[in-house]
Amino acid sequence: MAGMVQEDGASSVSSSPLQFFSMMSLSPGFGSPYPWLRELKSEERGLCLIHLLVACANHVAAGSVENANIGLEQISHLASPDGDTVQRIAAYFTEALADRMLKAWPGLHKALNSTKISSITEEIIVQKLFFELCPFLKLSYVITNQAIVEAMEGEKMVHIIDLNSFEPAQWINLLQTLSARPEGPPHLRITGIHEQKEVLEQMALRLTEEAEKLDIPFQFNPIVSKLENVDLESLRKTGEALAVSSVLQMHRLLATDDEMPRRNSPSASRTSSSSHLQRVLHMNRRTLGEWLEKDSVVMFSPSPDSASASASTPLSLAASPKMGSFLNALWSLSPKVVVVTEQESNHNGPSLMERVMEALNFYAAMFDCLESTMSRASIERQKVEKMLFGEEIKNIIACEGIERRERHEKLEKWILRLELAGFGRVPLSYHGMLQARRLLQSYGYDGYKIKEENGCLVICWQDRPLFSVSAWRFRRYD
Repeated sequence: MAGMVQEDGASSVSSSPLQFFSMMSLSPGFGSPYPWLRELKSEERGLCLIHLLVACANHVAAGSVENANIGLEQISHLASPDGDTVQRIAAYFTEALADRMLKAWPGLHKALNSTKISSITEEIIVQKLFFELCPFLKLSYVITNQAIVEAMEGEKMVHIIDLNSFEPAQWINLLQTLSARPEGPPHLRITGIHEQKEVLEQMALRLTEEAEKLDIPFQFNPIVSKLENVDLESLRKTGEALAVSSVLQMHRLLATDDEMPRRNSPSASRTSSSSHLQRVLHMNRRTLGEWLEKDSVVMFSPSPDSASASASTPLSLAASPKMGSFLNALWSLSPKVVVVTEQESNHNGPSLMERVMEALNFYAAMFDCLESTMSRASIERQKVEKMLFGEEIKNIIACEGIERRERHEKLEKWILRLELAGFGRVPLSYHGMLQARRLLQSYGYDGYKIKEENGCLVICWQDRPLFSVSAWRFRRYD
């Protein structure tokens, strides 16, 4: 942004495209195209895109279709699914906002989506790409397996319930570890739960082959079902020591049947865009995440009612009959260990704007992870961003009620929820942490960090927490 900031710190306003941007509002008075938008440098463009996105989301939340439409058109001149990090994020957030608007016309929305084909094979490929391209799942599996091995020391009959059974690499690693036990491997039974039969068939094939190779007594029990429909009591078997693995799955039980879609109308900040964007001229050295975290309050401020409620009950838990009954059923099975991996972000807020701001922060870091290691032209990267991140963003922003399944919540809420259900925390061992750090070193993953918090593990990109892993055990009531 050379020439845009004077030496004494005052901003130059004579020829800056941001000067024109700061004077305009998202109103029907301005048509398109906006040729000056294309002249912005990368940092200027990124800041403009975020400003436009948040302003547009405010219009969507308020039900102002005309202004939201103008905002989407402006963003379309800058956003790109194969551009830099901010351009990519903007492309998927605008798609999500547009999808939410279209749902006001169910016939139109259904017609535009009626011929879309959902390929099970593609979904599996994208999940595996995410496993390969980012270390998050690998770290989760290493920590989960170590917690299971430690909890099952000396056990001869082990049963593991996998709540999201799609990646055989996790259990192949466990089989190899168990085969090296001094007392010999246990008899291992894995119950795999997934909605797709084909996924479980592949799991059974790979794990059975590995178990035979290692000469471990093994049984794979597939359950084709949604998690909330599983009868956990039917999985009980006398004489088995039980472990449960939940990787990025338990939050889906927070979707409630009785939550009706509702228009969210948080009060948008009235701070003038002119004064805000004068400050933007001095922020060009911040990362996107830092800028969002420190300055989003200027763009969006929650209503006094919601703010006071949040302050008075910072750890209040939304009512969820499915979650409550599921955890009660799980507790009744007396598991020796339950290991839970979840996204470390709050995408389950009641208002649209809360979810938009949280999701912008979270997915800015997720997209940045891929930006740091992969070329922008990479097909694999584009698939993960579109079919995994993009679909999650759309679900968080465009859906309500039972359709909104990506209800990510932070570790502090999972701790409260699991403790209320009767589970006691199991501190993750030093050996497990050491294995996780060695994995990062061996793969050469730069920028990723692991932190220990109250016996749990938090996986970060730079200093931004993205995923948490916590371990729990059955605790008998006195």
